[in-house]
Amino acid sequence: MSVTSNEYLTIIQAVLSKVGTGQETATHKAAEILTETVRNGGVIQAFGCGHSEALAMEIAGRAGGLVPTNRIALRDIVLYGGDPLEALADPMVERGTQIAHRLYDLAPVKPDDAFVIASNSGINGAVVEMALLVKERGHALVAITSAQHSAAVESRHPSGKKLGEIADVVLDNGAPYGDAAIPLPGGGAVGAVSSITAALLAQQIVTAVVANLLAAGIDPPIYLSDNVPGGKEHNALIEARYAGRIRRTA
Repeated sequence: MSVTSNEYLTIIQAVLSKVGTGQETATHKAAEILTETVRNGGVIQAFGCGHSEALAMEIAGRAGGLVPTNRIALRDIVLYGGDPLEALADPMVERGTQIAHRLYDLAPVKPDDAFVIASNSGINGAVVEMALLVKERGHALVAITSAQHSAAVESRHPSGKKLGEIADVVLDNGAPYGDAAIPLPGGGAVGAVSSITAALLAQQIVTAVVANLLAAGIDPPIYLSDNVPGGKEHNALIEARYAGRIRRTA
């Protein structure tokens, strides 16, 4: 296998096709869950650590996306909890379990909200603990993870559980073990997969939710780009319906 950008393109196109067309049942079920959340006035809470936060950014607060969405991130303990910035300095912070409780308590979560949680490995303490907490509190949960990577490693959570074992619906992001796609001659690999396929899955789910709402005769609460005429005003009007329930920060 050659280490070239064209080789990566060939690989990623094949993975995208497989991920995007091979999980219709799970995608449909995820969309049904999130459609009901929006119809009932709930908010879709999205969470991911590290590069999996890219999934939460695709779900929450972007042009062409649903307005009733909120992104939960590790830095919320600083932005909303008043913790010092040093609290995030430990690169192992996402492997602990307690931060999940702190994040949940700080988030504007209501009983009718649903969660989308992303983690390529699905094994770290913060993600697994958040998933367990979400289910304990009675929320629906959609997980996006790598089936191959998760199956090849042990959980780092005290329960021994992994994200995919907790969720109501699991979508496979198609990433290989280690995430990167092209092996290097001296070991290791290059060409990450999970961020690209997670973005695809996020947009497929959102599109399916909007299709469901339209079929039910409901005007979908969708963001316009702030950079088109009237976009900012349109967005502010819809955001007002969810005042105090969605947060928009960098």
